[in-house]
Amino acid sequence: MSKRLALALALLPLLGAAPPAVAQPAWPSRPIRFVVPFAPGGSNDFMARLMAPRMAAMLGQPVVIETRSGAGGVTGVDLAAKAPADGYTVALGTTGGIVIGPSLMVPRPFEAGRDLAPITLAMNVQVPVVVPAASPFHTLADLLAAAKAQPGTVTYGSSGAGSMPHLTGELIAQLAGVRLVHVPYRGGGPVGTALLAGEVDSGLSDMPVFLAHHRAGTLRIIAVGSPQRLSFLPEVPTLAESGLGEIETSNWHGLVTAAAVPEAVLVKLHAAAAAALHEPEVVRAITEQGMEPVGSSRAAFAELIRADALKWAEVIRRGQIRPE
Repeated sequence: MSKRLALALALLPLLGAAPPAVAQPAWPSRPIRFVVPFAPGGSNDFMARLMAPRMAAMLGQPVVIETRSGAGGVTGVDLAAKAPADGYTVALGTTGGIVIGPSLMVPRPFEAGRDLAPITLAMNVQVPVVVPAASPFHTLADLLAAAKAQPGTVTYGSSGAGSMPHLTGELIAQLAGVRLVHVPYRGGGPVGTALLAGEVDSGLSDMPVFLAHHRAGTLRIIAVGSPQRLSFLPEVPTLAESGLGEIETSNWHGLVTAAAVPEAVLVKLHAAAAAALHEPEVVRAITEQGMEPVGSSRAAFAELIRADALKWAEVIRRGQIRPE
């Protein structure tokens, strides 16, 4: 056998061998998209702008805020649910955008328990009832009495159809036995603007939208949905004190991504988000706005989503609430 043939035979096993594996780049290797499902100026936008730069510092990549408002916060959450399952798209969803709004849509754009991976509960927020400073309604009882005397004339603005503020207004009307006319806006900021302009008789949105205006006397908070009066608003009665029974209307905001994102990526996202929410500067900024920072475990947030989906589905059923 010639030397050339012997060499060829020796090389045959190598020729059939699989190519060497290409190492995957460590995650994250490019910017992360942080979707805000409401217009600028609301508490969701405020929270995102606190979290994004701190998460970027921990993850070593830019975290870029992208506003995708619409459908009471559902549009932005749906974007995250349908994004590639690589962890590069997250959304700061709310009770309305994750569990309430989708249940009002036919067909449903997504199922929270199936299509979303919870990362962390970011914060809890009160949803107060607010009127313009010049409003003749000084109490919730005044507003509901007018609605009862002139059905279909008293309006309330919310941060969108299917949002937590929308459903809260509907629940108040249901318990009081009146009809309030819902006027949806594309976020909490526009609700505050509408109230200042006198476009609506009342409004509901997250506390930070209204707190500074209430303190300045340009808007007036007439009721809150907390179990007890708030320490920073002792003059404002609760919904229960206003005659509506044991009703609570606190909202939550939490970070989610697509359901099939790998576990290792979810662990990194949770670590960055929770650490950002526990930074003293972030805690101080959030509490000064009348909100409660959380930074929960992924499992705790998943259980909250499950429980609230059941609770609000029953409220929707009893109230015969339909998509707008």
